[in-house]
Amino acid sequence: MDVIFDPNKPNPSPRAAAGADPVIDGDQKTFMQDVVEASREVPVLVDFWATWCGPCKTLTPALEKVVRASGGRVRLVKIDIDKNRQLVQQLTQMGLPLQSVPTVAAFWQGQIADLFQGALPESEVKKFIENLLKVAGGQMPSADLIAEAKELFEAQDFSGALEIYAALAQQEPENAEALAGLARCLVALDEEGQAKEMLDNLDAKLQAHPEISAVRAQIELAEAGRVAQSSFGLFEERLARDPDDHEARIELAVALNAAEKRAEAAQALLEAIKRDRSWNDEAARKQLLKFFEAWGFDDPATLKARRGLSALLFR
Repeated sequence: MDVIFDPNKPNPSPRAAAGADPVIDGDQKTFMQDVVEASREVPVLVDFWATWCGPCKTLTPALEKVVRASGGRVRLVKIDIDKNRQLVQQLTQMGLPLQSVPTVAAFWQGQIADLFQGALPESEVKKFIENLLKVAGGQMPSADLIAEAKELFEAQDFSGALEIYAALAQQEPENAEALAGLARCLVALDEEGQAKEMLDNLDAKLQAHPEISAVRAQIELAEAGRVAQSSFGLFEERLARDPDDHEARIELAVALNAAEKRAEAAQALLEAIKRDRSWNDEAARKQLLKFFEAWGFDDPATLKARRGLSALLFR
């Protein structure tokens, strides 16, 4: 049998040139060129499929969509196993599990870097390709756009960030990070109602995503904070009369958070937890966790308050 797959055998440069469609049909004659050699430039996915395979009919379109969205950073070679039995036999002998289809193998630098079998939803296909790109030292174009939008947001160019997030959300309707960024921009531009409406219209899976939950928590805290701020002095008076007025202390923390005094807000809740951790079904601890969600788990105020909470809970 002729050797089809030989990582050490030199071959002509890949035929998938820059700017060409990154999705092609391959065969055993061009496997070395289209897959092994091409993978020395960019990661290459190989979709082993068959005309009689039902799951292949859902997986292949998802693969094609995500690969094309990569802008040439990943390529896809589709191999019909019935038309390329010699290749399948040789790859099986080399340890690639091709007893069932669909099977997708990811090649990088001439070697198999990862694989999966069976049909995956588009979101999981995207994660697989994102992880492959990380191995290759790259990322999807959408990640570049999100990084750019975050920089604009931090520079308080909310309109510029909004434009990028909105375009990306239109291209990728299930991109939770883009949707969350869009909502944050709307809030920053005093369009809180529009942000809430957008979040409310998302499906349950997206609403449960941590990025979306964080934005929703920010909006809810902002609403509660505006109400609490109007009674800021009242809460302080109540606490002066009774330091164990836990309701007043929690409301004061909400008002402090709305005034961007995160450290003081966290400290108020930690004091409430210290005085009576179980009050009102651990209301102070739950409110602090909501702060963490809204602030982000890497925020300095979150990290400091988490240490304080751990010290109280495990003392």
